[in-house]
Amino acid sequence: MEGYSLVWPHIALRAESPPADGDVFDLIEFAYEFIAEAQDPSFHSFMGHSHYSYDREAGRARFTEDVNRIFERNGIAFELQSGEVIRLGPTVLHESLAQTVFKTGDSILDELLEASRRKFLNRSVTVRRESLEKLWDAWERLKTIEAGKDKKEQVKALLDKAATEPNFRDRLEKEAVELTEIGNKFMIRHTETDKVPIVDSAQVDYLFQRTFSIILLLLRASGRSG
Repeated sequence: MEGYSLVWPHIALRAESPPADGDVFDLIEFAYEFIAEAQDPSFHSFMGHSHYSYDREAGRARFTEDVNRIFERNGIAFELQSGEVIRLGPTVLHESLAQTVFKTGDSILDELLEASRRKFLNRSVTVRRESLEKLWDAWERLKTIEAGKDKKEQVKALLDKAATEPNFRDRLEKEAVELTEIGNKFMIRHTETDKVPIVDSAQVDYLFQRTFSIILLLLRASGRSG
């Protein structure tokens, strides 16, 4: 399908090296757009041929089921949903990412969290890196959501709601400081030449999981989990 810049199956099979994942996913999404399931034909006596009708929704449903079965059987962490191949988040985060509805009482914070989730589940590593920027913006926004005369006092109020036991409270505060330092040191919210780049998907997973977990904990503890 050169007109659509798609790799075609028989070409891919003859290639010396397999196509990139993104090329295969593009082909799957293209097929979903046009696929339909043939219905029981009616015989037309003139020239002895059959007439078929086609059910697009039934075809898409069956195609989706077949593709996702292949993904599952081969341990591929992607899923075809409504015609789009999306990445499944790490198992430990999968349920939270799928079920959490962001209703924090702050519309900007909700938008940042939703944007970070959407980007994190994207099949492109480049877009997934962008999810960290949105998540760290949400983290900085969250730290100012409680009442207080300055940011330090606001953060203290937020952490106090999350833990009363001294050891856990201390651990949370250290984690909050470390996450802020990560956001400043790595190429997440800033792009100066002295910032450390995030180079691969596993690093994105680690940083997203760590930050999303504390954000979710603090939202729930402060009654802002929706």
